[in-house]
Amino acid sequence: MRKVLVTKGNSSAAIYRSLESRPDSYQDWYQQGNGLRDEQRYQEARFSYERALEYKPQDYWAWYWRGNVLDALGDFTEALVSYDKALASQPTDYWAWCQRGSILRELGQYEEAIASYDQALKSRPDDYWAWYNRGYVALEDLDWYEEAIACFEKARQARPQDYWSWYRQGDALRHLGRYQEAVISYDRALGSQVDDYWAWYRRGDALRHLKYFEEALNSYDQALAIRPTDHWSWYKRGEILQQLGRYQEAVASYNQALESDLKDKYTWYNQACCYALIGNDKQAINSLQNAIEINPSEYQKLAKTDPDFDNLRENIQFQALL
Repeated sequence: MRKVLVTKGNSSAAIYRSLESRPDSYQDWYQQGNGLRDEQRYQEARFSYERALEYKPQDYWAWYWRGNVLDALGDFTEALVSYDKALASQPTDYWAWCQRGSILRELGQYEEAIASYDQALKSRPDDYWAWYNRGYVALEDLDWYEEAIACFEKARQARPQDYWSWYRQGDALRHLGRYQEAVISYDRALGSQVDDYWAWYRRGDALRHLKYFEEALNSYDQALAIRPTDHWSWYKRGEILQQLGRYQEAVASYNQALESDLKDKYTWYNQACCYALIGNDKQAINSLQNAIEINPSEYQKLAKTDPDFDNLRENIQFQALL
């Protein structure tokens, strides 16, 4: 029988014809699985790999790619079984350990995921992806911030200008309260991707904690140049302007934030405070009413003692809200 070349255009039809004439071939079932996987027909690919494994139960590649398509199908428990089977055949395989780490993260088994990346790194000690993914789990899932920073530093030995490891390191430093270092990391990330929304936004957060308010405003403005309707950048911008006593500008920022999310209680309440402080009693009461409608117990209690509303204490409409 002639050899079948796997291509996206005709692979499945050719392989099906091949199987009609030789249905007991491991190689044909395996190649069919590959063709179907390339076409993103994952359920059919899974079936083909399982038929291949009937003939070679210990085959590394069939188990590995079965895990791959199960991952794509969202069946993480079965994917883990497949990668474990693959590793039984090739215990030091970098890729199977890496994929296993990814699956364990999906299953919420974070420390086990770290252990899988450690095994991958035994085979490739300088590999970018294993270090980066290890750091990502440490940062996002385990709150191991120092550990995450060490991983991202190792990842950058392979890719010194890598946006993601600089950005994630900035996040880890920010969580540790090391805001000045976080700003430096975000700056390095922006050196690779100057138009990245998240780096500008988180840079603004770090600068706000440092009380570098004008620089923080500039960072949020840069974020808004990329995502003009972003609720949180407008909100954070409003908060800073409010802290600076620039209440009219703060009101304008809060208005922009509310265009994206009319149900945000924080924005309504802070806007009410600003309106009260510039003497716009009607709008202050309107914004406060909206905050109270969203969360009556919280904002009625706050407004009773908030000095921003002292000029409204004798206002009948204000009193009625409380």
